[in-house]
Amino acid sequence: MNVLVTGGAGYIGSHAVQRLAADGHRVVAMDNLYRGHRAAVPAEVAFVEADLLDYDKTVAALREHEIDCVMNFAALAYVGESVDEPLSYYHNNTAGVLTLLRAMDAAGVHKMVHSSTCATYGEPPEDRIPIREDCPQQPINPYGMSKLMVEHILKDYAHANPDFAFAAPRYFNVAGSDPQARIGEDHHPETHLIPVLLNTALGKRGKAYIFGDDYPTPDGTGVRDYVHVVDLVDAHVVLMNALEPGDQRFYNLGIGNGLSVRQIIDAVKKVTGVDFTVEVADRRPGDPPTLYADPRKMKDELGWEAKITDVETMVADAWRWFQANPDGYGDASKSTK
Repeated sequence: MNVLVTGGAGYIGSHAVQRLAADGHRVVAMDNLYRGHRAAVPAEVAFVEADLLDYDKTVAALREHEIDCVMNFAALAYVGESVDEPLSYYHNNTAGVLTLLRAMDAAGVHKMVHSSTCATYGEPPEDRIPIREDCPQQPINPYGMSKLMVEHILKDYAHANPDFAFAAPRYFNVAGSDPQARIGEDHHPETHLIPVLLNTALGKRGKAYIFGDDYPTPDGTGVRDYVHVVDLVDAHVVLMNALEPGDQRFYNLGIGNGLSVRQIIDAVKKVTGVDFTVEVADRRPGDPPTLYADPRKMKDELGWEAKITDVETMVADAWRWFQANPDGYGDASKSTK
């Protein structure tokens, strides 16, 4: 299959490119390199430097490479930034996918796996956790809303075009990296917990912080869902292969249970062998005590479930990348997804 991976130079997108190429697909990576790294895309993979909002370039790429399916990872993904810069998020995440769909329509491409997010659920009540796909979607920030708007656009477009098929997997935190450390996670600034802790273990940060240790959870710290990037990409590939004309598929992806901040810290200290400093700070506004997904629907319907559920394995794979690439891809002046 000929697959266009948008956001293909980002953290998740680059892992998708690697997996699809290994599976024998003809892969084209597209990225505007605002938050992606050209070095994350293998030299042998076709690369198109373009923005989703560039309709002409996107149509040209779809036609030139005779694309059969689009796997979309192109998005701005910082919650706090979305609150400060909502227009940027609606412009990039929502209008960008709208432009992509118009380009796909013009090029006759009828299959799409769109990377969505569990942020579309907002803060579900305690009795709705673990979160199932039928949980009401009530985003509490522009990031989640920008992604939910895309889901509505996809459904409306599919209703009007019976040949079009899409899947929109939703997930929370992605962890780990390619086990061979060929590619990994390199964000500027870094806000994800595991990379922050690993950078602290490397001595690139003086200390790490726990934002609130008085939540109603077993150890007082926030509990979240984590899924290994290799498993996440595997789920996207399963969805791509399963899509038939007219399909509209929504699935929550995860390991089926939450991990606390302290559990993650303990795992990082054990894997790295570094007893770095961690301090407790005030809670961050809007941080719920517990959020994690119920992934059973995809297992029941398509047989997919995460294979890597051990947090130490997730951390060890990420640590391997960080040790081999302490400066990431070497373009620290950039910010990345």
